[in-house]
Amino acid sequence: MSGQIDGIKKMIADKRYCVEILTQLKAVQSAARAVEGSILKRHIEACVKDAFDGKNASDRDEKINELLKLFKKS
Repeated sequence: MSGQIDGIKKMIADKRYCVEILTQLKAVQSAARAVEGSILKRHIEACVKDAFDGKNASDRDEKINELLKLFKKS
């Protein structure tokens, strides 16, 4: 992804056509969403699951609040 960002910076510096730059920006956004989804999936499968498997209610509440804060930022 950092290579794509560098490429976009060069495109801007080279004054490339706006639609070409926007296309590359969309590709970076898509890649970032894919990474985000993968990390979220692992977090739910591991951290959140462990909190719900345990007996400590405050752990469950903490994980729920973390996810709620995360989704409110979206």
